[in-house]
Amino acid sequence: MICDDSLVIRGAIARILDAERDIEVVARVANGQLAIDELKRRKIDVVVLDIEMPVMDGITALPLLLRQDPHLRVVMASTLTTRGAEIAMQALRLGASDYVPKPSANELHGDEHFRRELVGKIRGLARLRRKAVNVVAKQPPAIPPVGASRAAGVYKPKLLAIGSSTGGPQALFNLIPTLGTDISIPVVITQHMPPAFTRILASHIESLGGMKCAEAIDGEKLLPGRIYLAPGNFHLLVHAKQDGLMAHLSDGPAENFCRPSIDPMLRSAAIACNGQVLAVMLTGMGQDGLLGTKALIDAGGTAIAQDEATSVVWGMPGAIAKAGLCHAVLPLPRIAAKILDLLGKTSVR
Repeated sequence: MICDDSLVIRGAIARILDAERDIEVVARVANGQLAIDELKRRKIDVVVLDIEMPVMDGITALPLLLRQDPHLRVVMASTLTTRGAEIAMQALRLGASDYVPKPSANELHGDEHFRRELVGKIRGLARLRRKAVNVVAKQPPAIPPVGASRAAGVYKPKLLAIGSSTGGPQALFNLIPTLGTDISIPVVITQHMPPAFTRILASHIESLGGMKCAEAIDGEKLLPGRIYLAPGNFHLLVHAKQDGLMAHLSDGPAENFCRPSIDPMLRSAAIACNGQVLAVMLTGMGQDGLLGTKALIDAGGTAIAQDEATSVVWGMPGAIAKAGLCHAVLPLPRIAAKILDLLGKTSVR
């Protein structure tokens, strides 16, 4: 279902989705109240929900839709503004599954990146919804048999490096609080996200009550127990200093069509830490992070990947799993325990 007060936007999104053989647009509505009414009449897997609408806006409608169908997956359509980013992150905290930055009506038709992101998220979220509806009591294996399992690095990690993309904000909101507050090494994160959104994401991660989190600042020292997020439009690189590690922001060419990109973060971290890095690859489309993880493993590092069953899109984690680069491939709820185990911790908070 597409819920947007603009007839032009509804039509443009519907044309994108109707072009996909496995996706059917069953309803188009102009406000949140109409979306609630439509959900009573139809079976719907995913809702693309606008934020600002008359009668009932998206933030008001979101909890009512989820109360009506707890397994419903909702993708918020947000404008590329600071206010749009804040509301989108608020929606994720309220139960939305993901968001898409919405281009203008004129840009929608030719925006291939928007089309690919929207279609990928809808496919992945519909798959997760149907698995949730048809869930069985039997638990999945702890480490699915994908590729060869790598032993952990010989030395204790000096850095925790996390990469994420499609479905990543929600995965980070679940993972980070369970790591606690006494991680003895710095944490760096690259999440594919535009500039207006990364600062808001960092703020929401910190508000979860775990480690302090902020966008990385060029030249700052990376401190233990702190999270540094790659700012939108900049690669986050890690450099070695006499007294520790330092963040460097680069506006160099995009890699894997992304800036920030995970590959340069992992490559630089492998060099700065002499391979003593624990990399975690979360849900995401494409293969960003594959070459960086290979460089890291060749240097003696360790990698963990989120499993397919809990990923919105098993592109990035699947790529390193299939390449045999992972020490473990785990469901999202079990990743924190493995991280703490590899860091010499014993419990998840």
